[in-house]
Amino acid sequence: MSNFHTSVLLKEALTGLKVEKNKKYIDATLGGGGHSFEILRLGGIVLGIDVDEEALEFVRGKWKIESRRLNIGSENLKVAKGNFRDIDKIALLNDLPARLAGGPAGRQGFDKVAGIIFDLGVSSHQIDKSERGFSFQNTGPLDMRMDQELGVTARDLIKILTKGELYEIFTKFGEENRAWAVSNAIFRARSIKPIETTADLARIVFSRAGQSRKVFQALRIAVNDELNAIETALPKAVRLLEANGRLAVISFHSLEDRIVKKAFINFKEKKLGAIITQKPIVPSSEEIARNRRARSARLRIFSAKGRSASG
Repeated sequence: MSNFHTSVLLKEALTGLKVEKNKKYIDATLGGGGHSFEILRLGGIVLGIDVDEEALEFVRGKWKIESRRLNIGSENLKVAKGNFRDIDKIALLNDLPARLAGGPAGRQGFDKVAGIIFDLGVSSHQIDKSERGFSFQNTGPLDMRMDQELGVTARDLIKILTKGELYEIFTKFGEENRAWAVSNAIFRARSIKPIETTADLARIVFSRAGQSRKVFQALRIAVNDELNAIETALPKAVRLLEANGRLAVISFHSLEDRIVKKAFINFKEKKLGAIITQKPIVPSSEEIARNRRARSARLRIFSAKGRSASG
């Protein structure tokens, strides 16, 4: 599990966050801990949030080793299970030891932090582990739940939604031009036998659209209610920032990036701070060569109102 997830735009995100020693940070999408471990290495104190229990278990285990190797107190990293749409509640509920917070005993939460990072989308581990059902390239059950305690899977949606509802999901969340043909093919196929696996679905979709990525993306977004979660989380996140605190968001497709861009403009109009990245930061050709999954990444950074929001 050493390659649980390869963090994209790692150096650029850390530069954008302006990490300072003994300051508090929230990693809203903990994943394999790539961003968190680098913030900790630079002296920051981190609350890591993830809905995926496998990610939390991995980071807990790795941090036991890394904290000793780096000679950093293990208490400098706190992890919490939850959806980042509840970032405000999670931040308040997770207290720090008084000696770390530099104050008296009592509640010392992450209600005011120097920086927050969102690395949106699905992790490398989730894609590569066939049992999670995220990839059309790996045969597994049609699951796609980031939080495995969720009640509804991709298989459920494929089984119960009407042709029109499937069309709407594939169009809205996948921007699939052949959404009607795909929906119709699924509707016909499931009347003959249940569509149970990623391979079953991929074959049907490929026969009508020539590729499966957009349909799989759409189902994943629908199962996890990803876009609503982002829209809900960002306004909460910006209000958790202290003066000059930074909010960094890495997105992987136009639907996510559009929401982030719109949110940042809204924050600026409300005089909550300044947009640092007038255009999103994209990976270098070297990073893309090392990690093909980085090719669609976009990083946007916002700075909360304070003494200076420039640079």
